[in-house]
Amino acid sequence: MMKLRDFSRSPIISGLSILAAAHCTAFATNVIAQTLTATPSASPAPTDYDLRWGVKIPMRDKVELNATLYLPKTPDGSSPKTPVIFTLTPYISDSYHARGAYFASHGYAFALVDVRGRGNSGGEFEPFANDPRDGHDLVEWFAKQPFCDGKVAMWGGSYAGFDQWATAKEFPPHLATIVPAAAAHPGLDYPFSQNVGISYDMQWYTFTSGRTGQQNLFGDQKFWRTKFLDAYKKHIPFKSLDSFVGNPSVNFQRILKHPTLDAYYDAMVPTREQFQKITVPVLTITAQYDGDELGALSYYRDHLANSSPEVRAKHFLVIGPWDHAGTRTPTDEVAGVKFGPGAVIDLNDLHRQWYDWTMKSGPRPEFLKNQVAYYLLAAGNSGANGEWKYADNFETLVANPKIFYLDSKNGDANGLFRSGSLVEKRPNDGSDTFTYDPLDTTRGETVDGIDPKEKTAGIDQTYPLSIGNDGLVYHTDALLNETPFIGCPAVTLWVSIDTPDVDLSANLYEIQPDGTSILLWSDTRRLRYRDSLREAKLVKPGELVRCDFNPGLFVARRLMKGSRLRLVVSSPNSTQWQKNYCSGGVVAEETAKDARSCHVQVYHDATHPSTIQLPLR
Repeated sequence: MMKLRDFSRSPIISGLSILAAAHCTAFATNVIAQTLTATPSASPAPTDYDLRWGVKIPMRDKVELNATLYLPKTPDGSSPKTPVIFTLTPYISDSYHARGAYFASHGYAFALVDVRGRGNSGGEFEPFANDPRDGHDLVEWFAKQPFCDGKVAMWGGSYAGFDQWATAKEFPPHLATIVPAAAAHPGLDYPFSQNVGISYDMQWYTFTSGRTGQQNLFGDQKFWRTKFLDAYKKHIPFKSLDSFVGNPSVNFQRILKHPTLDAYYDAMVPTREQFQKITVPVLTITAQYDGDELGALSYYRDHLANSSPEVRAKHFLVIGPWDHAGTRTPTDEVAGVKFGPGAVIDLNDLHRQWYDWTMKSGPRPEFLKNQVAYYLLAAGNSGANGEWKYADNFETLVANPKIFYLDSKNGDANGLFRSGSLVEKRPNDGSDTFTYDPLDTTRGETVDGIDPKEKTAGIDQTYPLSIGNDGLVYHTDALLNETPFIGCPAVTLWVSIDTPDVDLSANLYEIQPDGTSILLWSDTRRLRYRDSLREAKLVKPGELVRCDFNPGLFVARRLMKGSRLRLVVSSPNSTQWQKNYCSGGVVAEETAKDARSCHVQVYHDATHPSTIQLPLR
């Protein structure tokens, strides 16, 4: 689905996300804010535990990380030997006090550990860079403590989902299981989305500046909206965004030196050979509106693709309907999209049952009835009748989508009320054209604006309604029956442009019979990376090239009888995205003086059929 840019999606926040252009950014920003901030427990912290504050844990290079320990008590007041669960977080250990208390009160030693350079830990904070070896050293240190029975597990989401995979790739002998939720994936959903930079990066780097959390500054959405809009209108180069907002950032400048998927990010995540050797039980948790769904599902797919049948049988997947924060504390609604009461499950209890099963020989959690659990959203938007469904295999679940072709009459698809069509018969000829002008700030000012849309961003139609000659709109015919939509949408566009480069976005909606819009899915691409995220290939003027939008993001919803599906194709022109001025130069350094208007021609003829894969069942 559309990814809310909650750095939950990325480790940064607790996760990061994928948002779409313009209107999607409000949804994304909201998600990101939730992601970056600590996710509270659903219930008050129990009191029957012992506390050890300010524990210093030496790493191999003698830097000491700070931990707060929560130890279970027996009736006689002693602390028994138990498995240890820990989380490694940049959000300051106190943020997860209620979680520590919960697990300690249910028979587990729990440790909250500040990452290197944050909270009371030593060293310097370089996001994602030091967590693999630090995670390994923490596992082995905990395993040797008198309160540990030799088994160590991990908990957490977003950044703390990433560092579970980062730890697992170092193969600490006493790591018993991981439960990565909303795991950010460096190089994919952090610090950019598919190599397209995000303004939110600077918001997150400010949140994690210094030793303590900057939660109030981070959460001042009016400040950030105003700053990002001001930078957008003044065409400030993306590389200067940190100074422009008033916080020159070493970490922000560092990632600008790595604008593509490269060895810097490769070192943070498992290689193919490392995935082959990760044999511990894994429970992956993500959600359809999780800004880090891209990262979470990438880890999941890569692990299963490189594992034996025996190891695959120990890897379970839960895909809820929630946003980034909901992957730890589920809710029944996000941004106007209602999920229903069935979506609100006790994830603390699911974790506890999982740890009991994998480390205490308990029964498999009752909720995990099969390898894949996913939430099928009900038709309409009342939230009623949403339900959990199960599948043996994720690849089989998402297989065999239906192909629809983009088409139009007389090359006219420039707007909501003069749109093109999505049809099952391949067109013989035709193309549609839109223009992206980097100097036009209308959409950023009137669609993004400075007024919050977080509460309704999932159902808001401001962005599609703004489309004119700067985008294309396509609709299916009305559905004859209520129809399950279960799988991973994908779009293929055949395009030509008259500049060396441009960014493109594709956004998919359900338009219900009463006109209600539900955002389903979105993706953004930089055309120079159409063949590889590792290597740029600029476009020759007039060259016809293929651009695939296929992030593998999962959607599960019953579409209403009479609904239509709407595809909007445009170029991101938003306060939330790094602006591409289409010169073909280093995008982070571009300003108004580099701007070139780009005329984008989208083909839908017999030889170059632009298509969308729709998982209609």
